Amino acid sequence: MRYLGLTEADRHEMLETIGVPGIDALFKDVPAGALNPRLDLPPHQGELEVERAFAAMAKKNVSPMDVPFFLGAGAYRHHIPAAVDHLIQRSEFLTSYTPYQPEISQGTLQYLFEFQTQVSMITGMEVANASMYDGATSAAEAVLMAQRITKRSKAVLSGGLHPHYRDTVATLMDQTDQPHVAAPVDLAGNEDLSTLIDDQTACVVVQNPSVFGQLRDLTSLARACQAKGALLVVAVTEITSLGLITPPGAMGADIVVAEGQSIGVPLSFGGPYVGLFATREKYVRQMPGRLCGETVDQDGRRGFVLTLSAREQHIRREKATSNICTNSGLCALAFTIHMSLLGEAGLTKLAEINHGKAVQLAEKLSQLKGVAIVPQAFYNEFAITLPQPAASVVEKLVEKKILGGVPASRLFPGDKSLENVLLVTVTETNTEGDMDKLVAALKEVL
Repeated sequence: MRYLGLTEADRHEMLETIGVPGIDALFKDVPAGALNPRLDLPPHQGELEVERAFAAMAKKNVSPMDVPFFLGAGAYRHHIPAAVDHLIQRSEFLTSYTPYQPEISQGTLQYLFEFQTQVSMITGMEVANASMYDGATSAAEAVLMAQRITKRSKAVLSGGLHPHYRDTVATLMDQTDQPHVAAPVDLAGNEDLSTLIDDQTACVVVQNPSVFGQLRDLTSLARACQAKGALLVVAVTEITSLGLITPPGAMGADIVVAEGQSIGVPLSFGGPYVGLFATREKYVRQMPGRLCGETVDQDGRRGFVLTLSAREQHIRREKATSNICTNSGLCALAFTIHMSLLGEAGLTKLAEINHGKAVQLAEKLSQLKGVAIVPQAFYNEFAITLPQPAASVVEKLVEKKILGGVPASRLFPGDKSLENVLLVTVTETNTEGDMDKLVAALKEVL
């Protein structure tokens, strides 16, 4: 790639266009003491000394592996078998890129095909793709897909949908001047979205379990969508839940989007994660991204190909279903390997353990004075109400080396009605000792 440097004339033209006299004017809001401060660093250190310095700095962080950990809200800590990391680091996987030359990328195409098959099975849908970045962007792509199918523009967003998902969809809608209706925050899981569906509604987007942990039967909502010619989009942020609860496809969903991080992908400070996307076969030509298919060559040998890839690089831009140009391939591979190791029975067992431990902790927390469990039915995450602001409680728990949950106020800033709400998650990684420590610590701080 050539380096095309800017000339002084170029800089002058840009500054003139935005109406500032010089570069310094762009930084006028930065306090003088914070602009280009002198860094007090030693001029030189040996590699060993640098490693020690960074290790000492890293120890200042609280690691989820070292303390009782009950955080979730869209990103979950699960045990990942050592075989997953070992296999994805094989050089042919670790360095592979988008399979532009499918005939020489059979290994990559095969695992993407297996990935799609697994996603279809657990979501209860007929087809799945292998192209999405994460759950939130998958939800936004689902809305665009619903608009193409229905030739309508309006999207209805559930009040139980994760706010990051709502924001991502809203951002895309704002860019295309398409209307969307965000239902009020639904802590108790009592919203009736059918009243918001009209003849202009392309889709209803609902999360199950909701961001507050509520499990819902979406069958009646699916019927309401069908009656009005709208599509039902179901988002799943905790994919291991599908090992235990009825899949969205069986409840009548038209599109299922999900975050696959819980299977094979570590928390990693927020990413990269892997988006899942599945739908009905009749909608496959409107699916964003790429689809890998199985076929045979002229000699009858089994092979894999990219097919139905109506994305930006494979089709004229105005006909493209998406501008996604790559995917979280290595994360998809980790998902595929971990899911293969679990198998159907293993996924069910994992989900049972998660739910069982969550029920156990909920029962213990419900015995505390002033604490109430919000969801009537939940999987491994649930909201509780506290007698004081959840954010301050979480800070007190951190002082006791316990990461006790996510205050709802962090997800919904400014909403006073959620100030005392705390989201608590339990997975197979939590021991009974962890739960006892959380309960004991809450007794002290409440």
